[in-house]
Amino acid sequence: MNTKKEILIGFIVGIIANAIGTLLYILIFSDLSITETYEAAVRQEHVGSLLALGAILNLVAFFGFLKIKRDTRAKGVLIATILTAFVILYYKVF
Repeated sequence: MNTKKEILIGFIVGIIANAIGTLLYILIFSDLSITETYEAAVRQEHVGSLLALGAILNLVAFFGFLKIKRDTRAKGVLIATILTAFVILYYKVF
């Protein structure tokens, strides 16, 4: 199959896994609603921390792709994780 397409699929899975992980973290550990938690994170400058905790779910996707021998898709998840790291760095610095 086309390598660029496989990397794109992995990238999309990585972004979706990160979003789901962040939402799950908010739903499980926050007493506030999703929007209230996000607004509180922005006020307290903890958006990067929320994203980092959500990125833990990328581990499942990454190792899942490696387990089923989809290394190219795992590269896409890795690219999504690196992009998330740069976004976290942006929130921490600025």
